[in-house]
Amino acid sequence: MNHNVILVLLDGLNHQVAHHAMGHLHAYVEADRAALYRVECELPSLSRPLYECILTGVAPIDSGIVHNNVNRLSNQRSVFHYAREAGLGTAAAAYHWMSELYNRSPFDPLRDRHTHAPKLPIQHGLFYYADHYPDSHLFADAEYLRRRHAPNFLLVHPMNIDDAGHRHGLDSSQYRNSARSADILLADYLRTWLEEGYQVLVTADHGMNNDRSHNGLLAEEREVPLFVFGQAFSLDPAAKPLQTELCGTICELLGVPHDKPVCRELLK
Repeated sequence: MNHNVILVLLDGLNHQVAHHAMGHLHAYVEADRAALYRVECELPSLSRPLYECILTGVAPIDSGIVHNNVNRLSNQRSVFHYAREAGLGTAAAAYHWMSELYNRSPFDPLRDRHTHAPKLPIQHGLFYYADHYPDSHLFADAEYLRRRHAPNFLLVHPMNIDDAGHRHGLDSSQYRNSARSADILLADYLRTWLEEGYQVLVTADHGMNNDRSHNGLLAEEREVPLFVFGQAFSLDPAAKPLQTELCGTICELLGVPHDKPVCRELLK
């Protein structure tokens, strides 16, 4: 396989809410042009440890990124590293913790917010550092990077769903409506991405609870969605992807050498 890939990481999106609130993504599923899987996130169900898990395939207990305040560069090899070693282009419109994990730590907004550095793992980045940074702006940032730099791997990482969950909790109209808003924003971009040959994965790091937090074993904290779109996916309803298999699966789609676990059933 040699496909371009877009990974959309909807921070804090619980599977149940994704299942009933994201009508546009489900239109593709109902038309047999996409599939939705339930994925159980690794522990702890916290953001920075699970960014590392998704992008390196290494569980937090092994990566050492065990809570959100571990502020250092990753010591694992990520999708960004594998792509760059294979000569592919990378980009990310994402929360600044992504920059700290894979480019430079600590984050310096004057240096790092706008990153264009061909030798770094994330070559082109637009990194934000306020949780209420509008998702509409973030998707526009991502599309700018895609059109300007044509990366082979693009990470799109909005934060408003998680922010709404921390403010109002899982069982709130604000949290559900934030998911609906992300679905509507995706509707503005998804068709173009697919028509231009991208393979697209939409998932989350963790879910949310009614205490307006996450870190534990509750299903609402651990169960997250994985939507897949594109001709390279099998759409096999029996596939059971693990969060630790996303890195290797993306590397397979990109066609780059790697040594990570893969969910073969997701792919044709």
